[in-house]
Amino acid sequence: MYNAVIDAPFGKVGIRAGGGALREIVYLPAHTAGVAPDNEIAERAAAQMAHYFDHGDAGFDLPLAPLGSAFQRRVWDGICAIPAGTVVTYGELARRVGTINPRAVGQACGDNPFPLVIPCHRVVSASGLGGFAHHGEEGFYLDVKRWLLAHEALSRPFELQ
Repeated sequence: MYNAVIDAPFGKVGIRAGGGALREIVYLPAHTAGVAPDNEIAERAAAQMAHYFDHGDAGFDLPLAPLGSAFQRRVWDGICAIPAGTVVTYGELARRVGTINPRAVGQACGDNPFPLVIPCHRVVSASGLGGFAHHGEEGFYLDVKRWLLAHEALSRPFELQ
């Protein structure tokens, strides 16, 4: 099912890779069994994620499968421009990518197949954290978002960009 499942401070991360590219990253609960990387892309992704878990301002250099619509890719490119330790609102990101619809931006954030690499946790609601990965505003996924934001704040104070 996964080409690797690695430990993360908030649980586990499942990595799917194939065709020379990263295909999906999935946040998983801690009780999920680990899986050693079984290909070069999964191995690179696992190593870069482990480095990120040690250094919240670390970036990623991985080939990504060409997934998503043109609009989603525009939103994901906008997300990649948000520096670690900084957050933007869905509305601000909507303006940056040339739309007036923050809900469409929220949908694209939730559809992101590459969390961490495309750091959608840096996009928040105007009234708080907002949801995460189409899982609402409570539970495991929001706890992951909180952890990621706090982790990145260790490298620099948060600011609304």
